[in-house]
Amino acid sequence: MIMKKTSSEKLKLGVFVILGLILFVTGIYFIGQKQNLFGKMITISANFNNVNGLQHGNNVRYSGINVGTVKSITMVNDSTIKINMNIEEKMVQHIKKDAIATIGTDGLVGNMIVNIIPGKGNGTIISSGDEIQSYTKIGTDDMLNTLSVTNENAALLTAKLLKVADALAEGKGTFSMLVNDTVMAANLKQTVNQLRITSIEASKAMKELNNIISSINFNESVAGVLLNDTIQAQKVKSIIVNLEDSSKDIKGVITNLNETLINVKDGEGALNYLSNDKEFVKNLEQTIKNINDGTDKFNQNMEALKHNFFTRGYFKKLERQERRAEKDNEKEK
Repeated sequence: MIMKKTSSEKLKLGVFVILGLILFVTGIYFIGQKQNLFGKMITISANFNNVNGLQHGNNVRYSGINVGTVKSITMVNDSTIKINMNIEEKMVQHIKKDAIATIGTDGLVGNMIVNIIPGKGNGTIISSGDEIQSYTKIGTDDMLNTLSVTNENAALLTAKLLKVADALAEGKGTFSMLVNDTVMAANLKQTVNQLRITSIEASKAMKELNNIISSINFNESVAGVLLNDTIQAQKVKSIIVNLEDSSKDIKGVITNLNETLINVKDGEGALNYLSNDKEFVKNLEQTIKNINDGTDKFNQNMEALKHNFFTRGYFKKLERQERRAEKDNEKEK
């Protein structure tokens, strides 16, 4: 009876050991398969500023496909962390040297993984020992800190907006007066409308002025000379002043002339007689005509004397004296 019990226990023990060994081998196989312990691998690396909780053995994915695992994580200095990755040799042909490595999460709350993003596809295929570029994404802690600061700022802004709303409701401040006073609002609306109309008219005036200025030839016109030459502008200003003075003098002369004409017309002197007696005026005109005729004949006689044999020497002497006087005047100048 004791022998049978011992054999049964041994049988059970043997079955347990065999099952345990099978489970152990199976577990080793799956773990090794997951960790790529039984395939040919190459090692590449990438440098990061923050690994965000990445651990040894985490998966490496290329375009969403598991291609390897994290081999090691090494702290190079206070700002650089080097990650070595084991990549399956059969997947190497798809990964180029211009690929970019990033650190992300496997799902919403899963483990950290390394994602390799394809580059432009112009690079060569990676080989063992290559280092690819990296890009550090914003971590969850950074996003939470940013959200916390944003919430604090939003709370402060809300408190200030509440103060402004209370002031408006209580009628404090100029803006509140504009909101609550309909008369003031109407006046302000009218003022804005007038400003708009004034702006339109000013715009039209400026457009017309621009057209006038554009039509001016600044190189040849008088306006161009006045605008560009300060000396000429000063001369024109002096001319205008002189014209104004002359205008005043002419006005005075005309006034005096009007008074004289009135006296001549109303008086009994010689001028009144000359202006009113037509016969006398006719005789006076005939006399002046006779004088002019006599003057012409006298000039002809004088010209004849210049060419006369007895008197031309005298006239030539007078001409020489005049020329000598002209030369002396030129020397003095």
